[in-house]
Amino acid sequence: MNDAHRHLGVLPAYPFYGGPPVSPDTTARATIDELLADLDREGTERALVLPNYGVPDPDVAFGFNELVVEAAQRDDRVRCGLWVSAKDSDRDRTAAALRLAGEPGVRALKLSFLLGGGAEDPGLEPIFAAARAHDLVVHVHTSPGAASDIDRVGELVERYGDDVRIHLVHFGGGMSGHIKLAGGRFFDWVAAGKQVYTDLSWAIGFTPRWLAAEIDRRGLGHDRVLFASDEPWGDHAGEHAKLRAAVAGTELSDLVFTTTFEKLYG
Repeated sequence: MNDAHRHLGVLPAYPFYGGPPVSPDTTARATIDELLADLDREGTERALVLPNYGVPDPDVAFGFNELVVEAAQRDDRVRCGLWVSAKDSDRDRTAAALRLAGEPGVRALKLSFLLGGGAEDPGLEPIFAAARAHDLVVHVHTSPGAASDIDRVGELVERYGDDVRIHLVHFGGGMSGHIKLAGGRFFDWVAAGKQVYTDLSWAIGFTPRWLAAEIDRRGLGHDRVLFASDEPWGDHAGEHAKLRAAVAGTELSDLVFTTTFEKLYG
């Protein structure tokens, strides 16, 4: 079993939504040893590890880049992605992150508009240029509404997906995104030759079953879906059980849990 999306690093407590400071990511790991112990316990053979993020302080997520690179270079089970940002205020931080793009073990650039920015930002150009130059995947968060909505993030697939591999995290991230993607848009991109991939972490209950059925019916997209836990924001056991139930006994099972990860992240 391979995991195409999990995080490393402990965030400071933060007063989200006007409440008291909290740390909702209760299984966040601060050290490489803790991460490796989790992989041992789960039986995870390979993992793409990304900086943890979520608090509106850019130095926090950027500060974990060297940690995930170290993890990838310490243990062959780990591949890593670098935190980058298209925001103009993060230009220097992103330039520093991209200088690590050629390091051994780096396989992706992690992009999320949850902390600001959007699909129209000029700062995207150096990120996608680095992905081309270093043959990296751009790993993009999706969730309903605002800049992370699939209607907005999908612009990146249209603009860059011909020559850059794009991993759409959370398969649209909610009911509207799931229906837009499984109802046709995801398959249209695959048929058009876009290098688009996805995972089903956070997916609403019906979605893995429906997507598996649509892949079978349409005869494409079988090599574009990966298992991802999104630990510590997701639950490894729950995500694994949900996806395993949807693909058990089918050709899709080996692809989702093993083969597609090896193709995409090595």
